[in-house]
This record gives sequence, C-alpha cells and structure tokens, in this order.
Amino acid sequence: MSGSGVLIIGGGLAGVEAAYQVAKRGMAVELWEMRPASKTEAHLTPFLGEMVCSNSLGSMELGSASGLLKEELRRLDSFFLRQAEVSRVPAGNSLSVDRMLLAERLTAELEKMPEVTIRREEATKIPDQDGPVIISTGPLTSGPLAEAISCMTMRKNLFFYDATSPLLIADSIDFNAMYAASRYDKGEADFFNIPLDQPQYDGFVDTLTAAELVEMPEFEKHIYFDACLPVEEIARRGHQSLAFGPLKPVGLPDPRTGKIPYAVVQLRTDDVHRDHYQMVGFQTRLKWGEQKRVFRMLPGLEKAEFERFGRMHRNTYINAPLILSPFFQFKLHPKIFFAGQISGVEGYVESVASGLLAGFFAVCTLSAQPLTELPGTTAIGSLARYISHSAWKDFKPSKFSFGLLPDQGIRDRNKKNKKEMKAERALEDLTAWIRNSHF
Repeated sequence: MSGSGVLIIGGGLAGVEAAYQVAKRGMAVELWEMRPASKTEAHLTPFLGEMVCSNSLGSMELGSASGLLKEELRRLDSFFLRQAEVSRVPAGNSLSVDRMLLAERLTAELEKMPEVTIRREEATKIPDQDGPVIISTGPLTSGPLAEAISCMTMRKNLFFYDATSPLLIADSIDFNAMYAASRYDKGEADFFNIPLDQPQYDGFVDTLTAAELVEMPEFEKHIYFDACLPVEEIARRGHQSLAFGPLKPVGLPDPRTGKIPYAVVQLRTDDVHRDHYQMVGFQTRLKWGEQKRVFRMLPGLEKAEFERFGRMHRNTYINAPLILSPFFQFKLHPKIFFAGQISGVEGYVESVASGLLAGFFAVCTLSAQPLTELPGTTAIGSLARYISHSAWKDFKPSKFSFGLLPDQGIRDRNKKNKKEMKAERALEDLTAWIRNSHF
C-alpha cells in the first residue's frame, strides 16, 4: 500500500483488532498475514486471530485484573471481545472460547468490511509508505522481519520461551473417574476434575520431573515467562509447587466423598461441541512420547488420545521503554506503531488492547488529530505507561495487574475493596477520556 491508508503487518489478535478500529472509522486498511504460505511453529489454521495457547481469556469479574481490562475493551467497542463473547464455551466465571470458531468469525467479519484488504504474504522488511504502519507480528515474528526490526530499532530482539498445553480428544477420556465442578461453585460445573490423593500426586510429580524434555540451547534453557511456566518446571521448583499452583484443590470438594482432594487436575472444554479438552495449566516441553506416558498416569486419562501435544515456542518482543511512546508509537519514526506481544505486553486480552489503541492512534496520525494519552488510572492506560516508562535494562513483558494502577486517593486497606475502588475510578476516567479524545 503506497497511499494514505494504514498498513498492518500480522493478522493475530492485535492485528485484527487494529484493522477493525481503522476500518470502522472509514479508513483503508491493508492487512498482511503470512499464513498459510509461511507457517509458524504454533499456529494450526490459516485463520486470522487464532489463539495458539489456552482458550481462556480470564475472569469476567470486575474485581479481577482480567475482568476490568475486558470491561474497558467493551466500552471501547472491541471487535475481538465482541466476537469472543459470541464464541464462548462453558468455563465458570471466566471467558473461554471455541478457538477455531472465534478465528473463523474474526476472519469472516473482516473479509466483509469494504475498507479491509487482506494480503496473504510474508513481510520481510518494514515497508516504506506514506501512511502509518502497525507491526503486530506477535511472538512468532518471522526471522527476516525480526532482523529488519532489529536493524531499525538498533537493538537486538529480546525473547522468552512460552508453552502450550496438550489438547485431548473427548471420546478417549474416561469422565467416570472425574467429577464436574467449578472452583467455589462459580458458574456452572464447567470443568472436569481429576482428584489425586497424596500417593498419586507424589508418584505423578516424581515421574514428571524425571521425564525427557525437548532440548534447548544451553544458554536459553531458563528463559521462561513466569505466568506461563511449563508444568515440569513448576514441579522442579519444589515438590508441593503444583499442589499450590495449577493443581491446587481449594474450592473443589469431590461431591462423591464430600472431601477436598490432595490435588486436582482440571480439564476445560476447548470447543462448543465439547469434542476436545485442554489440560488446564499443563503447558509443557516434554517430548511427545513422554507426554503420553506421563499424562496417561492420571485417572481417566489412561487411554487418552492427543489432538495436539504441548510444545514450546520462542516469543520475540522489543525493548519497548527505549523504543515506544505511550501511544505504541515508534519514537524515532512516528508513522510506525507496534501492537501485540511484540510490543512488550503479555496475554491475549492485553494484546487486543494494544491493537485497539494502535489502530486508533494510527487513524489520529493519518487524519492529523492530536494523540491524547489514556489516564494511568485505567487498565489499558497503565499498561501503555508500563511498556513506555519501565526501566529498559531489565524490561520484561507484562500482563495488566492492579499493581500497575496508582494508589493515590485510594485509602482502603482491604485488598478487595481497594480493587473495587480502583476499578470504579478506572471506568470513570476511561469514560472521560472517550468523551474528550473523540474516540
């Protein structure tokens, strides 16, 4: 695209959100996506907006970080969030989706928009064009483009390793060995729970920590994102780490005995037809044969068949505090924006939020409108400030947390009340920003 429209490189969660935000304002959009011609190590389909790890978008409760972030996105007319709610699958008080249905819907809806042109081609360099460019190539940015970004930013790309969980075929699971329940009875009984007594747990942990892993270069072996650690890595940090982490049994009494198990493995449906189930919190870099051997130790999974094995993949991101403004805008090249995980945010919803802002600010740049920074008291605004104002020497990608919101004016020491007060203030300040920025 050499005209005055917006060029977006990367059709992931951030890219599709940015494309919608530009197109709905009547601007031309050209969206480049290299799949299916050029594949990645994690994607399975050619659809835009494919979620490659978990199918969960987190809690819907306003008192949670994920819930506040989603409510802000809803008020900002998030395209992705609207389609996610239509593609929802049962998951208690969390928003979990049928990943394939959602990706199909996102692709189909964008294809209907006359302002959007989808180009299935890999970008190997930063295009030189008159209008804004949004780089939203995600953590799986191709080698040539990653090299071009390194040259442009004059910085080597940082990275960490992420992992996906196994996906099990429902017909191969013995659900009689499990019980249906959501933690603390929130929502319907949307999870199947595998109860473990102490000997079962001890045996599982011992086998898991001794299992063979996919090899990584020695100097990269411990570069993980802490919010998405491989299950075997968690287990190595202490024998009880899993029992207090992804296998914690609190709020999940077994209705057959009335007792809380020593540990619980949860399965969550991955699609609306319930044909597949994810092992919750079981990101892994075990070899595929080892995944079969180890995970089939669990009651009900003795004959489990795997639709997809868990796997590791490398996540690429820029050193945002050196490079970006709070508008997700490249400081040295104001017509270039970054969005999604490559920009230094972490998480599905956070990536969508960055794409939404990058799309809006690109339109402002194209139409010579002033850029108005979001208040740091909002979830999205605090995330934008984190990536643009953190200490660059030890910068790491981050999800949104209430800790990013300032305490000024919040005088309640009760943690729950404090979060609720911050959430209320965030939504009030967001409403004012929407009105004043002509969003």
